Amino acid sequence: MDKSKPVKIAIASGKGGTGKTLISTNLASYISEKTDCLLVDLDVEEPNSKIFIEGDFSLQEEIFKAIPQWDESRCTLCGACTTNCKFHAVLQLGTMVAVFKELCHSCYACSELCPEEALPMKPHKIGEIGILKNGALNFMECRLSLEEEQAVPLINQAHEYVNQHFSDSSIQLFDCPPGTSCPVIAATKNTDFVVLATEPTPFGLNDLRLAIETMRGLNKKFGVVINRYGIGDDEVENYCISEEIPILARIPFDRKIAEDYSQGKIAVRGNEKLRKAISELFINIENHLNHD
Repeated sequence: MDKSKPVKIAIASGKGGTGKTLISTNLASYISEKTDCLLVDLDVEEPNSKIFIEGDFSLQEEIFKAIPQWDESRCTLCGACTTNCKFHAVLQLGTMVAVFKELCHSCYACSELCPEEALPMKPHKIGEIGILKNGALNFMECRLSLEEEQAVPLINQAHEYVNQHFSDSSIQLFDCPPGTSCPVIAATKNTDFVVLATEPTPFGLNDLRLAIETMRGLNKKFGVVINRYGIGDDEVENYCISEEIPILARIPFDRKIAEDYSQGKIAVRGNEKLRKAISELFINIENHLNHD
């Protein structure tokens, strides 16, 4: 690994429930035993990593994005705003202009290209971040406001916040949203390596294929962790071997791991099976990054 800059590792998956948070929180705990580490929960619509992190937030900040606000007194109804908005967030309806904040991507086109400056950009709250420190582990939670529909603006601002305030954290982990849509792309696009969590079932294989296709489209370096190893079938493992995709670790199907997880415990501290898998995962990530 390049010690001169932070190493950014994303933990993602093609579907929910495959063990992203299990891997993220336990890997963060394991790394923090050796060096400083930052864990960021970017599953902004349903963040849950905090369940496993002891301590209270020492800092909470509101996050905003810019939304145009129509100034009727300046508007001449020329239609430039409607023409220039590629997201259909600004519409002229008779003698008024309507702004749909749910569709707005804060691109500033309507505001900058309005000849009368009738659409000034105003701050609009989209979510919050909370930060706590537990020993060598820094944790950052990003939570989208309930009425908001777009996760990407908050995820993008979270990455910017990390770059501004945690540049000294040598290893940064990002617990990403599930799936393969825009939030996942925003969460993983600036990372150095992506860990794809999956399970050895037909559903796991189907969604893993989609996730791999997405990561290849982004030209990302990635590997796979098979969670609940020992149930289902061998199709996921066979697929990875046939596609020459590195299997970074296999987390065994173990009742004690499930019990600890259901109680909000960091299982890597007391479960040797999980600790061995997480250790193997970290070593393999280091090897892949060092060989590039």
